Amino acid sequence: MKTELVYLIWVTALTGVLWIPYILDRIAVWGLADAVGYPANPKPQSPWAARLMKAHANAVENLVVFAALVLAAHAAGVSNGATAGACMVYFWARIVHVAAYTFAVPWVRTLAFTVGFFAQATIAWQLIAR
Repeated sequence: MKTELVYLIWVTALTGVLWIPYILDRIAVWGLADAVGYPANPKPQSPWAARLMKAHANAVENLVVFAALVLAAHAAGVSNGATAGACMVYFWARIVHVAAYTFAVPWVRTLAFTVGFFAQATIAWQLIAR
């Protein structure tokens, strides 16, 4: 399997499990009955969990772009060191972004997001310059 597709799987798996910690926090803060129900006035979740929810939403939004680019490159037969490297960098940038967002590390979060953006731009450029 091509490196780009392997990293697409890893990015998708990461995005797919990000909800688990903040749901566990919700159960801890609200109790199981309210967590599975629709409480009228729920307590606020822990600050880290609220940030993780935002990081998860950001990961979902960016997965759409990343997946489209990786799948387009795969369909077009574009696979080289730049695309493989960009996919690897994107994955690690997302790991750092989630951690920095969750633990409120301001500059690191923005830097990680920017690195991920440029990784996506690299894949797009490889498709356009083809």
